[in-house]
Amino acid sequence: MKSTIKTWTTLGLAGALVGGTLAGCSGEQGAGEAGEGGNDAGAIAGEAGEAGAAHSASGEAGSGEGGEAGEGGEAGSSEGSLPLPQRLAFMAGHVEAGLALYRAGDAKAAAPHLLHPVSETHADERAGLDELGFDAGVFEAVSAALEAGKPAADVEPQLKAAEANLVAVREKAGGDQAELIAFLMETVTAEYTVAVTDGKVSDAGEYQDAYGFAVVAKDLASGLEGDAAIKVAGELNELIAMFPSGGPIPPADPAPVGQVSAMASRVTLSLP
Repeated sequence: MKSTIKTWTTLGLAGALVGGTLAGCSGEQGAGEAGEGGNDAGAIAGEAGEAGAAHSASGEAGSGEGGEAGEGGEAGSSEGSLPLPQRLAFMAGHVEAGLALYRAGDAKAAAPHLLHPVSETHADERAGLDELGFDAGVFEAVSAALEAGKPAADVEPQLKAAEANLVAVREKAGGDQAELIAFLMETVTAEYTVAVTDGKVSDAGEYQDAYGFAVVAKDLASGLEGDAAIKVAGELNELIAMFPSGGPIPPADPAPVGQVSAMASRVTLSLP
């Protein structure tokens, strides 16, 4: 990611909103844009605060263990300092965004996301992954295909292999699905708030990241038990539907920040 994911505290997203971490786009989180969820920025903060309190006691949002998840090391931390399951969720989110973009025909936009697992810039995120079966070779093959300008249809087996490898590594890494989904929902909101300004996509990369993290959360929802799995999966489908159906290619009229934030909060509040 290009931006720092701010303020993983026991206040969750509410602390970030109230403290002004996400205030840069607060105008889009007003009552007028909260739309169907009927939430203004304060209501969203309240919902997220409840969610953060419910899911922060054991440190699932990275407070205490991982600090802030900033790519550039802001506030003395980086994505590499997050617990292993969260690092893998970040990596998988980038890959899912890249796969969707590549399959949608936008190889240029897909490249930075699909190169994430083998980029030297993100080497610290891969610490300990080799022991879990991480196969850099499959991602290097995708990288070579991108550089060669091959269409996604020609390298679909390699794309599926890359996706499957991360799924296998995530399963070995473990982690509580509900905690990881809560973490990803905070990340989606933070990314999307940076991505959309004044009703337009101002940062395509962050917009695409938000989509990828939502897709990973949907995959994790299958590991929940009972009725919660169905409810959370349904809400995540609604969240993903706020992005273009053909992949996260930035549209002229993206979903308002308030609506995305409210849905992410709903997902978190529905977790067991």
